[in-house]
Amino acid sequence: MDKYGVFVPRLVTKKEIFAPGHRACIGCGEALAVRLACKALGSNVIVANATGCMEIVSSQIPYTSWGVPWIHTLFENTAAVASGIEAGLKVLTRKGRRAAQDTKVVAMAGDGGTSDIGLQALSGALERRHNFLYICFDNEAYMNTGIQRSSSTPYGASTTTSPAGKVSIGQFSWKKNMPAIAAAHDIPYVATACHSYPFDLMEKVEKAVAIKGPAYLHILSVCPTGWRCPVELTVRIGRLAVDTGIFPLYEIENGKYKLSVDRPKLKPVQDYLKLQGRFRHLSEDVINRIQQRVTADYAKLKKRAEAEDTEMQERVEKEYAKSGEKAS
Repeated sequence: MDKYGVFVPRLVTKKEIFAPGHRACIGCGEALAVRLACKALGSNVIVANATGCMEIVSSQIPYTSWGVPWIHTLFENTAAVASGIEAGLKVLTRKGRRAAQDTKVVAMAGDGGTSDIGLQALSGALERRHNFLYICFDNEAYMNTGIQRSSSTPYGASTTTSPAGKVSIGQFSWKKNMPAIAAAHDIPYVATACHSYPFDLMEKVEKAVAIKGPAYLHILSVCPTGWRCPVELTVRIGRLAVDTGIFPLYEIENGKYKLSVDRPKLKPVQDYLKLQGRFRHLSEDVINRIQQRVTADYAKLKKRAEAEDTEMQERVEKEYAKSGEKAS
């Protein structure tokens, strides 16, 4: 609970690398998430930013909200551009044309630029083991271009390309599990976060960017415009996503799962769904189906985390016993 103490906010830097004055929508959770991430990243960083909401709202010529080197990329090549930057810095340092500095390379993209259009480039960068951090700011649709569905759009959500109607419940497929896909590349660090848990988010960014090798961070970002919810509920809805188990917070370090927030009892998914207009058409049967899926997925995740925690404890106890035997 030390992350949530009353004096902790005083320890957060007041320097804004992602400056105010941008043109994000009122109540934008993604803008809040980017701001928090940038506080954790510091100023010795180069950002490759995919086309999307944050690129559009923060970089209208002749203005910019970025206080660090920043490159606008296409939807599909953000990870490739970040790979090139990382490789270029390495070569310049090796040739003596640049002083050795621990400059961090960070790729940022939305869910469309990550789980859909940019997946191939991301997979390649992770497989090649580039030393960079990839952050997906997931608002669960192509919000910048008109609220079209992506593979990260949750089951049942109504969008402009998966509209709810007499013969459709909205999005017909379940949300793609991008953290699991990233983890399947056997990279050192994968984690989920949400702007509604700011200190957890910043701690994970700091941890991810300090790791040598590729790291992936998936941040749920509430979008009042696309989710059709009141702007003042952005933080509350993000917390409900975690409290219901719809978006659990966890880390995968070197293949080991660890829950960051583990509620003794999950709240019903209805508490989360009812606050959003994109789910208002769902019948009780569909909501029950979603509840069953969330409960099962959360139980599976928790079981895996607990099993690995038990395995770790047993390993420590064995090592402790061995050291005791050697000492005697």
